[in-house]
Amino acid sequence: MPPFVSIIVPCYNEESTIRHLLDAVLAQTYPRAQMELIISDGMSTDNTRSVIESFQKEHADLEIRVVDNTVKAIPSALNQAIRQGRGDVFVRLDAHSMPIPEYVERCVAAHEAGKGENIGGVWEIRPGADTLIAKSISFAAAHPLGVGDAMYRLNAKAGAVDTVPFGSFRRTLIEKIGAFDETLLANEDYEFNTRVRESGGTVWLDPSIRSVYFSRSTLGRLAAQYWRYGFWKLKMLKRYPHTLRWRQALPPLFVLSVIVFIVLSLFFGLARYALAAQLAIYFFVLGLAGLKLAVEKRNGFLFFGLPLAITTMHLSWGAGFLWSFISSPASARNHG
Repeated sequence: MPPFVSIIVPCYNEESTIRHLLDAVLAQTYPRAQMELIISDGMSTDNTRSVIESFQKEHADLEIRVVDNTVKAIPSALNQAIRQGRGDVFVRLDAHSMPIPEYVERCVAAHEAGKGENIGGVWEIRPGADTLIAKSISFAAAHPLGVGDAMYRLNAKAGAVDTVPFGSFRRTLIEKIGAFDETLLANEDYEFNTRVRESGGTVWLDPSIRSVYFSRSTLGRLAAQYWRYGFWKLKMLKRYPHTLRWRQALPPLFVLSVIVFIVLSLFFGLARYALAAQLAIYFFVLGLAGLKLAVEKRNGFLFFGLPLAITTMHLSWGAGFLWSFISSPASARNHG
């Protein structure tokens, strides 16, 4: 008998994508009798729950449970689903995702083979809407200039890594290292995987475990997402400073340098030239990347769209990180 699997999904206002996930879970090759889907919903205000209820009526043979996540945060949603789950193995997915049919089967097989304690795969990123800017965002979210060396978004090889998207793990791992940290409202995956590695475990990336991920559809939503990533990344780094990677340091350094040059340019002419040179080099590099992609995809808008999306990611992530640094002392005083 294969192990029982609990698929856990945090969710909030996902009426446009939740059906993709539900159909993908239904199509899994893993035995349906050995699988349940637990959706931890942050009290959605759109038609997300109606979509789920309609699906349940159509497919009563797939066990689906919706639990209320009144805290409305991803770590609490995951922990709530874990507490509710009956599985020996947990497979975390996202309401923006669409796993391939063999996803669960391959996760379980990798655990059975002893590949690692937390096992995940790679993303194929698709636009969150049928617009030119949404398409640009999807390319930026998988571009080396946008995500650095995040292998789960790039062409990856099987092996041990720092982190994986979503991930799958046994119940015994939670019992050993604890669940997701609910004091972090983002970067909870990376923090969890840091504890996996520091406990002597392995975080394993298997490229055959694949899922489609729908990126943000507008620059505003992209900016909000990356501001949150940057803000909470510093909170995590204070606990695990040795986990800082070069790609994570560049956005806040870039934003800080731009701010410094702007201030100095009010007093020194040389600073204006330095600022102009920095921005010229930055946008020249992004422009080349946009031109290359526009030619490859035969889509002229990408010449502008890719640099615009990547710039939004860099500025939002860096500004969120710096604001977290600035606001931390005040927060400490308020709680002192």
